Formats: sequence, C-alpha cells, structure tokens
Amino acid sequence: MLTVSFPAAAFATNCYVIAPGAGQECLVVDPGIGVLDTLRDVLAEHRLRPAAVLLTHGHLDHVFSVTPVCGSGLAAYIHTDDRYRLHDPVSLLSPEIVAMFEQQFGSKDAWQEPSDVVEVRGQETISLAGIDVDVLHAPGHTEGSVMFAIADLPEGLATDVPLDRTVLSGDVLFAGSVGRTDLTGGSQEAMQRSLRDVVLPLADSTLVLPGHGPATTMARERTTNPYLKGLGS
Repeated sequence: MLTVSFPAAAFATNCYVIAPGAGQECLVVDPGIGVLDTLRDVLAEHRLRPAAVLLTHGHLDHVFSVTPVCGSGLAAYIHTDDRYRLHDPVSLLSPEIVAMFEQQFGSKDAWQEPSDVVEVRGQETISLAGIDVDVLHAPGHTEGSVMFAIADLPEGLATDVPLDRTVLSGDVLFAGSVGRTDLTGGSQEAMQRSLRDVVLPLADSTLVLPGHGPATTMARERTTNPYLKGLGS
C-alpha cells in the first residue's frame, strides 16, 4: 500500500496518508497542527483523493486540522470515548499550554469540530478507501485511544525481518516507550491493561507506525521496550 508520513508543525506528531496505490482514494490519519500545505502537496504528487480521516485519539496535536481536511464531504472516525474531545480540544489543555498555543497558532475561538463524525467502539473492522482497518481500543493515554491495524505493508519497505501487517499505534506505543498517562482522561491502570491485552498479543511480524517518532516493529519492542517487560502475554 502507498504510505506517506510527515511530522506536524508542533509536537512532531506524525500524520499518515494511506492508499491502495497512487491515483486512488486515501485515508488521512491524525492531521495535526500545520499539516495542510504538506498534505496538499502529498495528495497532488500521488493523485490521491481523501475518503476519510482516522483519529487515533482526541488530543489537539492529533486532531487540529481534522475539520479543514474533512471539509464538507468527509467523515472523521474517532472512538466513542474520545468523541467529546472534538467539541473543544483546546479547553482540555493547561492554561500555560493554551497561552503558548494561542501565541503561535491563533485563538482557540477559531476551533470548529467536523460536521460529520463517525464513532467507533473498537474491536471492529471498518472498510474505507478499499482498505480494511481493524480498530483496536487501547485506553490509557486517553479513554478512547485506539490503534488501527491493516493487513498490508507500505510499498518499498526495506526490512531485515519478515513483516506482514501494519499498526498505526497513535500514542499507545512508541519506539522504546509508551504514551503518557498523566493528562486529562489518562490512566496508568488502563494503559497497563492495554499494553498487556492489546499490544503484547500483536504478532512480531507487525510494523508499528507511532503517533510520534520513528517506525518500529513488535519484535523489537517486545524485546527492548522497558514498558512491556514483565507484563506477560
């Protein structure tokens, strides 16, 4: 599958564009802050037409550009438990971060939630843009954090280990780390359960594309990620 990733203008949030191939419909995953120009260039270069926006969770750095990307014709997909965050994600930030954010990116009064929001519940499959996406609910970073699993790999992927599937892990799992749990709606206990019951069962042949930082694999994380140690299988 055609897979393009690039960092947002703030917080180094990874935005992903995924399609069966060039010239087809695509999915936009986690359009964060300041991604519109780069996203427009990616779509033009590969002749892609967005079919939907997938949100791994409702934090502002992952959803900031969802409404302009969706426009008037696309739906944004988010877990039911994080749906409330799209009403006003800025209000869930600390006053210090809000002040910094407004200074750099404008007033929070400019926020508008997308007009078409589809709620998912996890442990289900959605078919969009010719791609079957398994939704894996993995709370802990937020109540409605999910990972999106696809039984395919980015085209041209060079790897020294056998891989056969891709998981967009959002802020659940990073290379060598996991998502923080000390923000509004976070829970260390829920994160531990998600790591044990949702992350660890993923096959070693899984490519992991996280919400921040470089790609990794489940084989690597299972043996090197300190947050997965001692959780069992």
